[in-house]
Amino acid sequence: MIKEVYNYYLSPDKSLAKKLRSVLGYTPRNLSLYKLAFYHKSMNDAQTQNNQHNERLEYLGDAILSTIVAEYLFKKYPTRDEGFLTKMRSKLVKRKTLNSLANDMGLDIILSAYSQGRMSKSMLGNAFEALIGAIYLERGFRGTKDYVINEVLLKHLDIHELEILDDNFKSQLLEWGQKNGINVDYRLVSKYKQDKRDRFKVAVMVGGDEVSNADDFNKKAAEQLASSRALQKLNISNAV
Repeated sequence: MIKEVYNYYLSPDKSLAKKLRSVLGYTPRNLSLYKLAFYHKSMNDAQTQNNQHNERLEYLGDAILSTIVAEYLFKKYPTRDEGFLTKMRSKLVKRKTLNSLANDMGLDIILSAYSQGRMSKSMLGNAFEALIGAIYLERGFRGTKDYVINEVLLKHLDIHELEILDDNFKSQLLEWGQKNGINVDYRLVSKYKQDKRDRFKVAVMVGGDEVSNADDFNKKAAEQLASSRALQKLNISNAV
C-alpha cells in the first residue's frame, strides 16, 4: 500500500501513475515496469538506445492474452467446434482489434507522452500487449485474467457483433479464387526500414496479374489491406 501511495502522490512519474489508475483501476507498484510498456524501439532516446523498450513485454503479453481469450471462448461457447473458436480468437487478438481496444481504453494518451510525435496505430496494439505483460508480472495469471475479461473484453468489445463479422479479406479472396478456378497469390514487393522498423509492401496477384498492393509494418496486415483493395477493385464484396 505504501508503494502505491508513493507512486500516486510523490513519484516523479506520478502523472503516469494517475493515468494508469484510470485505465487499470489500481495504482501499479512497479511503475517502471509499466512505463517500459509504452516505450517502442523506434523512439530515439537514451532508454531505447540501451535496448530498454517494450518488445519483450509485448511478447509475453501476446502469449498471456491468447491463453486468456482461448479459455474465455472455450467456456462461453461450450457447443462450438475448434474451427469457430479459432476464428473468434483470431478476431479478438488480431492487430486491428487490439489497436481499437487500446484507443478506447485511452492508451493513446499515455503513449503519446513517449512517442515523440511518431505514434502509429500499430504502436497502440503493441503497447496494449506489453501492458498485459506488465500486469501479468505484477499480479500473476489470475489477476491478469480478471482484468482482461472484466475490464477489457466485457467493457470494450461486442462479442456477438464479432461473431458475424467477417473481415478476413485474404480468406475471402482465396475462397473466391478457388471457387472460380483463378489462382490468387501474394508477392512481397519490398521490405524496407521506416522509423527503425521493418515495413512490408505486398502485392496481390490474380491470375498472374497484380491487382492491388499495400504497405504495413506487419506482413499479414499488409496482405489483408491489399486483399481488401483487391476485393473492392474486382467488385467481389463491399470491402473497404
